[in-house]
Amino acid sequence: MKPYRLYIFDLDGVIYRGGEPISGASSALERIRSGGAAVRFLTNNSAQTRAAFADKLRGLGFAAEPEEVFSSAYGAARHVAPGSAFVVGEPGLKAELEGAGARVVEEGGADWVAVGICRGLTYDLIDEAQWRIRRGARFLATNIDSTYPDEGGRLRPGAGSVVAAVAEAAGRRPEITIGKPEPALALMILEDSGISLNETLLVGDRPDTDIECARRVGCDSALVLTGVTSRADAARAVPKPTYVLDSVAGLAAE
Repeated sequence: MKPYRLYIFDLDGVIYRGGEPISGASSALERIRSGGAAVRFLTNNSAQTRAAFADKLRGLGFAAEPEEVFSSAYGAARHVAPGSAFVVGEPGLKAELEGAGARVVEEGGADWVAVGICRGLTYDLIDEAQWRIRRGARFLATNIDSTYPDEGGRLRPGAGSVVAAVAEAAGRRPEITIGKPEPALALMILEDSGISLNETLLVGDRPDTDIECARRVGCDSALVLTGVTSRADAARAVPKPTYVLDSVAGLAAE
């Protein structure tokens, strides 16, 4: 594997699963940083703020600063601000929107309906979101991942499941999707870092989101087998990653 100046890591299934760090991941990232390369974290998870993700990473033994985390909530906030949004999502999405200067609306008109993972999803939330969309609000999805990996090998419903419920009720697909495989977040990282595509490696566990995002952006990719993809699945993956690794620990072994 050739060296890179910028390593972009997905989180769930790559750096950790739920509250469990992936074995060898911390030492691999420490080695990468000590070699002078930049590290960024790219997650479709819209439930938390950048600061909360950085706190979680530090608690699991990883060096991390909020400015190094690019989440779909942060991307949504940069897209919506300074407009207004009715939110179907977690407090982290609302906090990122407000932090960027957007106005979060519960009553009255809103420019956008922003939908992400929502563990408190109710019929009334779906109803209000779809009615606002039908009346002209623009529809934004933080991401469309149907599931995400958790501790013990369990998969849980992701934001895509929530987005699908709203879309079905509204009779309309999202106007914009922020998270992978869409390239918006990766392009933000590249712009902010100033590092070129041919010096960048995107590391993830999903061919259809992470590896497809790298393809759309035009950078190299590494598919790890600690998330939702088995080795048999990796052999059939479309698009093909540049590398297939058992885990991010393999980056330190190369």
